[in-house]
Amino acid sequence: MNKKSQDNNITRNEAIKRMGKYAALTAVGTFLILNPQKAQASSPPDPGGDPFN
Repeated sequence: MNKKSQDNNITRNEAIKRMGKYAALTAVGTFLILNPQKAQASSPPDPGGDPFN
């Protein structure tokens, strides 16, 4: 191996830490997109509800 390819290698521990950061970021993004309270607030009113309300 030459020196340039050795510089790009990371340890298993570093890889796990990086994967954890990406997983946490993905979880937060997914939670914000699929937040049930926001989805309920933006849904249309019940079509079978009281028409005089």
